[in-house]
Amino acid sequence: MIDRLYPLARSLYRQALRWWSRLPNLEGDRDVENTFVIQHMPAGPGQALDFGANTSFMSLMAARRGFSVIALDIMPIHFLWAHPKIETLQGDVLTTNFPEDFFDLIINLSTVEHVGLAGRYGVKKMEEEGDLIAMKRLRLWLKSEGVMLLTIPVGRDAVFIPMNRVYGEKRLPLLLEGYRILHEEYWAKRGSDNIWYQVEKAEALSFPARAGSRSPFMNIYALGCFALQKA
Repeated sequence: MIDRLYPLARSLYRQALRWWSRLPNLEGDRDVENTFVIQHMPAGPGQALDFGANTSFMSLMAARRGFSVIALDIMPIHFLWAHPKIETLQGDVLTTNFPEDFFDLIINLSTVEHVGLAGRYGVKKMEEEGDLIAMKRLRLWLKSEGVMLLTIPVGRDAVFIPMNRVYGEKRLPLLLEGYRILHEEYWAKRGSDNIWYQVEKAEALSFPARAGSRSPFMNIYALGCFALQKA
């Protein structure tokens, strides 16, 4: 009986994968976000903060651009490389302290949307305004001529606990309060081709997001990419 059921189960699993692969999902989001950050990253020297550093190579990229980098993450950092200009620091952005006007560059790559959401990344205490508090703290640490490179999920305003927030017409202005936008662009997937397209802001902020799964292949939202300075 088991021998007969196994091929059937395997066939059904493959059919389900093919079906899900036709639905728009987050596959390729980091290609869009990483290349935006690289394009707009200024040249050093200077002091850089890679906020939420554990899942990207942006600390190394900033070091190659001439910055001395503090790689900050709430989780233990396990880079597969080392660089003399990179210092790793495990800490929560809501409780870690840096001097005011300290950083020439802050990299905020798909990170702030998670701050304060309990149940993921070791966060135990819910802080509904965690993302807004984090952006205010980061603004204090940023030099007046410094640059923050920010990428976030955008679409219709939503919170998918414990995964992430999605920023729309209501919460996006709150997140960017106190910042001046140097450059912004928006990306979304259209139809069933599962390809990212650069779109207008209105289309991105009206995107119907879903982000309840821990698998990126089950989730979808639009992307917002920003180069910011203090207002």
